[in-house]
Formats: sequence, structure tokens, C-alpha cells
Amino acid sequence: MPLPRAGALLAAVILALYAGVAAVVLTAPYGDPFNVIARLLALWGFLALAIAAIMTPFLREIMKVFGRPFLAVHHTFAAIGLLLPTLHPVTLAIGAMNPAIFIPIFSPWGRFWALAGRPALYLLYIAFAAVVLRKYIPKYWRWAHGLMYVVLLFAVVHGNLIGTDFQEPIIWVLFNALFALVVAAFVLKRWQRMRKKGAPGRSDISRA
Repeated sequence: MPLPRAGALLAAVILALYAGVAAVVLTAPYGDPFNVIARLLALWGFLALAIAAIMTPFLREIMKVFGRPFLAVHHTFAAIGLLLPTLHPVTLAIGAMNPAIFIPIFSPWGRFWALAGRPALYLLYIAFAAVVLRKYIPKYWRWAHGLMYVVLLFAVVHGNLIGTDFQEPIIWVLFNALFALVVAAFVLKRWQRMRKKGAPGRSDISRA
């Protein structure tokens, strides 16, 4: 089924974002190919997760724009946001031949934040597992899935502190703006939930 015109336009904008990020990474001074690939995977993964988070307050709008169920669109970006950040440290570990890349470091405090991408990966898995197990943990899955916002916080701090591509003004502005939109979407979603609290007939979609 073809996308509605608005959906095709929004998809084109999103693809342009991915292409623009790739252009910045691939036109930078060439380094270790594993490092280049890992950086691109991290940035693309953050894009996918941020888009998935930003769309959550706009259930009806997303359905109307894309002509598809909200969860189908949301889960598509979420799946990409799980795969690419997973491949990011895998690529780095292969390039450096050092599996210690997967081990979180909690002290000193500054080093924890510089390497916050490491614990973020495990929190990402917990957040996704919460969705898979939501039927078994109905009282807690939403809290666990909310760790996705912590993941994005850790990721953007990690990028700002040691991310090679965050030295590029375009990347710095784009990804910090995306995180600001994620925070705004989080606040809006919570406000919507407070308004609907106790209202009959809430759908499962509104709980995503």
C-alpha cells in the first residue's frame, strides 16, 4: 500500500537526515574503517531511537500521515534503534580486538559519562525486553520501557563528550536538537496521560 502524500514527504525528510549524517561521517578525514562504520551505526541508531520516542505523543497523527497502525511505524524505528547501536560496539570491538568495550565503567564520574554508551546498551535491552514481556509484568513494563529516555540521555552525553562527529557543528546541533525534542515529547506524553487518567476506553496504543 503506497504512503499518503504527507507520509511520503515525512519519509523523505527522515531519509534526508540519514543521508546527511552519512555524508558528514564519510567526508570527514578518513581513519580506521571500523571506526568510521561504528560512528555511522551509532549516529543512525540514535536517529532511529529519537524518532521512535518523538512520535509517541502523536498516535493519531502518525496513523493518518503514514496510513499504517502507529505501533507498526513505532516498532520499525525501534527495531532499527536496537540493531544499529548493538552493531556499534561490536564493530569497535572487532576493529580494536578488545571485548572490554562492552564492560561499563562506573568511576570516576567523568569517565562514566564519557563512556555512558556502554551501560546505555544494556538499558536499551531492558527497555525492549519490557515490551516483549509486557503481558507478564503489566504493572511494571511501562517503567522499564521508560529507560529508553535514559538510554538517549546517556547516548547524547557520550556523544558530546567523546564523539568524533559531535565536533562537526551540523551533527552537534542536529543531535542535541533531537534530544531536546525527545524531552519535549516525554513531557507532552506524560501530560496527555495525566489528562486521560481514569478515562474509560483507553486503547493499548495510548500506552505505548
